[in-house]
Amino acid sequence: TRMLGLFLLLPVLALYARTMPDYSPVLLGLAMGAYGLTQAVLQIPFGRWSDRYGRKPVIAVGLLFYAAGSLIGAFAHSLVALLDARLVQGAGAVSAAVTALLADLTRPEVRTRAMAFVGISIGMSFILALVLAPVLDSVVGVPGIFLIMLAMALSGLALLFFAVPVEPTRSGGAEGRTLSAMAHILVRPELRPLYAGVFALHFIMTATFLSVPQVLALDLGIPIGGHWKVYLGVFLVSLAGTIPLVLATERTVHGRQVFVAAILLIACAQALLGLDHQHLWRVLAALTLFFAVFNYLEARLPALVTQAAPGSDRGAALGVFATSQFLGAFLGGAAGGVLLSRFGLSGVFWGSATAAAAWALVAFTGSRGRSFRRESA
Repeated sequence: TRMLGLFLLLPVLALYARTMPDYSPVLLGLAMGAYGLTQAVLQIPFGRWSDRYGRKPVIAVGLLFYAAGSLIGAFAHSLVALLDARLVQGAGAVSAAVTALLADLTRPEVRTRAMAFVGISIGMSFILALVLAPVLDSVVGVPGIFLIMLAMALSGLALLFFAVPVEPTRSGGAEGRTLSAMAHILVRPELRPLYAGVFALHFIMTATFLSVPQVLALDLGIPIGGHWKVYLGVFLVSLAGTIPLVLATERTVHGRQVFVAAILLIACAQALLGLDHQHLWRVLAALTLFFAVFNYLEARLPALVTQAAPGSDRGAALGVFATSQFLGAFLGGAAGGVLLSRFGLSGVFWGSATAAAAWALVAFTGSRGRSFRRESA
């Protein structure tokens, strides 16, 4: 419920922001990624607070922040107010606490399966949001979508207290990590390229959705109510690319090469959009390539983190990983807005292509294949 609500704004916020009296590309970029800033800053503190005060109370506070931000957004009449709403929504940084609660409530032998179901639900939420958001926007508008997000926050609270089992008694924060231990997690050679990778992936994703809705509406003349057809069609066709990438990773010893090639394909998709976003079939081809690789990398990166991090440090590593992800989302929106104001839509796509190329270089040289060799072994 929480992630579906956050994703619902991605396909429609850029066009809605253009109707605001204080619109500027820079403000648009900040509003697009603002939730990522507060998520990044508060992700680790919320996780530590959940160790000390309990998972459910901390998750409830996070959902209340999400609800408050949604209410602010529903009545926002300026882009600055929308920016404030997104900051408040993001302040409910409960991803780490939710993951920890899931771990508390599952036996070790089924925990991986449970985590996989959470990942599947987030992926399905992303795809569902791409399809639903344009339809909802044509019916209730973006203020109505914010109210739907408010309802989802309240639904999440109901699920938390009436459907989720009682959490086990905690010891009061004995799990808290020292600063030196956290520093060790930050600098591990196997993990640094993965932190950089999720940062780059969500940087590119946010910048892409700052631009693509404007391409569809302004350059290609597709009414926003019809954008869902584009997203759904592109996603379904993209599966023909995602599945072979997954199989090539699982069934061959060339996982590292497949991973780096996938990053380069992201760069190619963005470069294709930068070269030409005036023709429908070329845009569709580039988006199909982008989604095929994005879905693969979105699943692959956390798997590599769990393989590269020692078991005793896995939770902390995933916390840093989540912080990197949301920081990338914020800076992708902020940098995308600056590029849009100076170089137009093409500049945003070329900036994303450059970020992907830099990521490919880090992935190729930074890890020296350690996590990939461990997985093969």
